[in-house]
Amino acid sequence: MPAPNLFLIYVRDTVDATAFYSRLFEIEPTFTSPRYVAFEVAPGVLFALWSGRSELANPSTPRTSEVGLMVPGTPAAIDEMFMNWVAKGAQVVEEPYDDVFGRTFVVADPDGTLIRVSPVD
Repeated sequence: MPAPNLFLIYVRDTVDATAFYSRLFEIEPTFTSPRYVAFEVAPGVLFALWSGRSELANPSTPRTSEVGLMVPGTPAAIDEMFMNWVAKGAQVVEEPYDDVFGRTFVVADPDGTLIRVSPVD
């Protein structure tokens, strides 16, 4: 059975969102169009931004999912990433703290999508 290989984030403005994610993740898109931008994050796996149905991307809508980034290293490495992302303009939702799975923090993109950084499981 095929595994999921496209992770789609609804955005209001693909230009702004592309700049945000390019800066935050330090990656460049592999495909760009006026309403859809894709980043290849692993061979055959895309993280994409889509504004084609922007009426569904209302920032006041409660989020039921998060973009997750699991990083190797110590809790200090996660704290350092937090400071780096704050310097890049990420909106802080939860400052670094220790949870049952380790050190974590949450920021939001310009549309309110949550992005959680945590240690590798």
